[in-house]
Amino acid sequence: MSKLLRRPKDKPSVDDNGRYERFYLTENPFPTEPVNKYSTDRRINGGIYESEIRTKEFNLVKDAYLKKPQSDRNRLRLGYICDKSYIGRGNGKSAFLVNLAQYINNDYCLDISDELNKCFAIYVVPQPGGRTKTFPGFVDLIFESMISSGIIDFSLASLRLSAATNLYPGKDFLDLVQDEDNIVKRINSEGWLREQKVDNINLTAEIHKNPYLQSLPNDFPLMTGSQFLIKPFVTAKDFHDYYYETVRKGRPRLEFVFSHLVHMFSAAGFNGAYILVDDFERIPDFQSSRQRKDFAIELRSALLDGPYTSAHTGFYNMLLVLHAGVPQLINEAWSSSGLGNRYPITPKIESSHWIAFEKLSREHVTLLLKKYLDAYRVNQTSINDLVPFKAEAISIIAEINEYNAAKILRACWDLLEKAADEPDRTIIDEQFVRDKVEGQAYGSSEQEPTIDDPDATDLIKKAKGD
Repeated sequence: MSKLLRRPKDKPSVDDNGRYERFYLTENPFPTEPVNKYSTDRRINGGIYESEIRTKEFNLVKDAYLKKPQSDRNRLRLGYICDKSYIGRGNGKSAFLVNLAQYINNDYCLDISDELNKCFAIYVVPQPGGRTKTFPGFVDLIFESMISSGIIDFSLASLRLSAATNLYPGKDFLDLVQDEDNIVKRINSEGWLREQKVDNINLTAEIHKNPYLQSLPNDFPLMTGSQFLIKPFVTAKDFHDYYYETVRKGRPRLEFVFSHLVHMFSAAGFNGAYILVDDFERIPDFQSSRQRKDFAIELRSALLDGPYTSAHTGFYNMLLVLHAGVPQLINEAWSSSGLGNRYPITPKIESSHWIAFEKLSREHVTLLLKKYLDAYRVNQTSINDLVPFKAEAISIIAEINEYNAAKILRACWDLLEKAADEPDRTIIDEQFVRDKVEGQAYGSSEQEPTIDDPDATDLIKKAKGD
């Protein structure tokens, strides 16, 4: 029989639909994979997040970075979010960073800064296995994050809307659509603008009058055709193609990201941006001592004192997420490059640019589990918040897994599955936990080696040259 018509013999069990009903849950609420912001599963993409767990860290970021006016030349431009304890990966830093980016982008920092700043945030994750160990490669990821975040689309729409409002003062384009998401899509549609009787030649010419755009090269996507009568309708794809097909690797791409795009973002009304870098150790862990120093020098040049617009204006702000062993690994490179003088990676006194990521407490664990359970409750008002888990069971789970968030969540998923396999069981108590785990901690579900794995790289020993 043709494979077009063949079907699998295994089919979903009807009983699975009610597998978790006796626990007052629609399904198992706990994640089995690390945070991935591009996943459609809210258990994995950071959609389920208990902000109270990280109130201290969030307030430190907000006060030291988000509230400070971008015009203040003495404000912080680089910072580190670093684990205080060596408990391995999975302490919730990725979820924290994903939700921080979302928080910033909700109103582009205007609400947080009392209208002083209009800043966007992008979330960047270096590639594993040493595929991101040069600064130009790192910059490629920054640009890709800008494309995927939609900030190029938003900026183009902002420029077009401002220009169209100037050209057609009697027309309210915002009234033509129902929400801002639609206006971005519509105003970036050549066909829709044509329906509104907006002439692209006049619109593009009006955009080119923006003072922030005057120093851009003629082949910059937004300026293409500025010298001719026929002007193409530019989209985010044109920026992508221009970057990879026209801009040469190395210094030209750095100029594009740290100078040319800064001019365009400024023209669109932004006065800053936050680059949030997760799993930063993936970069230095595969670098030689020389490569670490070169990377630090390039980073300093791009952010602080190099020949780029961002360095002159302080447009970009960067936060690096570090695991506990990373500061010692990069300390020498940071110091020899001069970057450590301004932003020491191991400050001797308490400093606003170094934000400690605390180990979870017992209360934090309870809040975390409750958040996931509530997200999949059948009825939240008629039962105890932590059902089917008993308080004593949660304490044991937390202790066995060293208060590591990822391990705790993975353990809860496994325990709930085991409980569901017992038809008469409705609770997960201390004895059930002890019987099932038998003193063994659950490992992190991440694919990469953790600091606890026997084959993992010991960053402290590596930093010391052992």
